[in-house]
Amino acid sequence: MIPYPIGTEPRFFALVPCAGIGERAGTGGPKQYAPLAGRPLVAHTLHALAGVARLAATLVVLAPGDALFEEAVPGFGGEHQWLARCGGASRAQSVANGLDELLARGALPHDWVLVHDAARGLLRAEWVERLIEACADDEVGGLLALPLADTLKQSSGGRAVATVARGDKWVAQTPQMFRLGLLRPALAHAGDAVTDEASAIEALGHAPKLVQGDAENFKLTWPGDFALAERLLGTR
Repeated sequence: MIPYPIGTEPRFFALVPCAGIGERAGTGGPKQYAPLAGRPLVAHTLHALAGVARLAATLVVLAPGDALFEEAVPGFGGEHQWLARCGGASRAQSVANGLDELLARGALPHDWVLVHDAARGLLRAEWVERLIEACADDEVGGLLALPLADTLKQSSGGRAVATVARGDKWVAQTPQMFRLGLLRPALAHAGDAVTDEASAIEALGHAPKLVQGDAENFKLTWPGDFALAERLLGTR
């Protein structure tokens, strides 16, 4: 794997791609800025990451023309909170550009990068700590995920045509944690079609570690997800 520079301990950086438009959410704009329990969705996400003591910094990757972030998350910035308007046309491109930005800001190839969806606003700091603890000494890295609990169907023409065995199936979540020096070439090799970082790592022949996540760490994608997230936040 990646050799360690002598005497240099790897650091942990969070990278939040925040350049999408979120059309499926039906929010009338980028879903990361949609209101949730009194503040924008992305503000919940960044608040959780700010509670992770082991993170050296969090980089938010915005679209080049983004004019909403500073109003949505006032006060974000400084030594440990970074912004870069270098988002691309796809998630993979935004993450890849964010990795280049981390390198430009002094991150090293052996440092860990935890990529987290801006739209997973119910994140808890302890889940991130669990992932770091599980993967900090791993050769590859890993991701939060949940074993599939529901019966899984294969469809054709809107009808179920087969039942798929679920015993070895997991639902991927984020953060997904890999070394910068491994993730960067993996994304370059996989191209823009990959929907998560683990897919790119797998395409190089590696097997990321699956770390037990939490059902509340779901990605807000559809209009009904916001109502569910409101109810869950109300119970905290």
